Amino acid sequence: MQFSNPWYNRTKWWLQAGLVPVLLFGLWSYSAHASDDPWPSLSREIFKDREIRDATDGIQLLAPQQADDAALVPISVRLSPTVIATIKSLTLVIDRNPAPVVGTFTFGAAFRDHIDIGERTIATRVRIDAFSRVRAVVETLSGDLFMVSKFVIGSGGCSAPASKDVEQALADLGKAQMKVFKSDRHPAHWRDGQIMIRHPNTTGMQMNAKSGDYTPARFIKTIEAKRGNEFLFRMEGGISLSEDPNIRFTFGAGDDAPLSFEAVDTEGLHVSARTTFDPS
Repeated sequence: MQFSNPWYNRTKWWLQAGLVPVLLFGLWSYSAHASDDPWPSLSREIFKDREIRDATDGIQLLAPQQADDAALVPISVRLSPTVIATIKSLTLVIDRNPAPVVGTFTFGAAFRDHIDIGERTIATRVRIDAFSRVRAVVETLSGDLFMVSKFVIGSGGCSAPASKDVEQALADLGKAQMKVFKSDRHPAHWRDGQIMIRHPNTTGMQMNAKSGDYTPARFIKTIEAKRGNEFLFRMEGGISLSEDPNIRFTFGAGDDAPLSFEAVDTEGLHVSARTTFDPS
């Protein structure tokens, strides 16, 4: 399936056209007009003028008030069983990032079943490029949109240098693990899945300290997870996802069918892994 995230397409065009200085100027402009609210225009572009209601209950967004590391900010979304029963997708948005859509998770029936296990969590790590509101927008099977948001203090996450040098990053590129855990504190078929991918997820805004050039953007664009042969979710992501993507999610296991995922990056690299069950 071709990746169709408009913010990914726009950012890729900027980078291919050599317009990084224009992109950086745009970031400065956002900071200079901090009183301007980008959300109305973002909402129109991402959700096509559809009504988005504030979630009164059932959806909770957890994020630090101030980021310790703006390139590696943990966020998680908690969903009640009533939300899980009708969820179609979850979109994470960071208003003032150059590519605001972190990722959209589209869920399958296998993710929605076993609502008796209780609350679900989806967690990952993101980049925050300027003080910004972070949003989680849930779409239901009936087409309704509900949103929660939180303001996070952080800056420079999209241009921050990678934590590894180029040689090490290339040596690790594509290494992946899929883990699943269970807990005596939860129902017998409650499971916690974890996807880990070694990938620099470069943004195109990071400067190589040795050459002075910008490192080209290259990032994981899709991740598709399955429980056995059943579809759990597909994530379409962009440059706002941190390097070495890490996604954790709770789900109902049923017969403990193996968990697996396949990911594809913007250069066509395919990465996959299957579970090694941890009974602890």
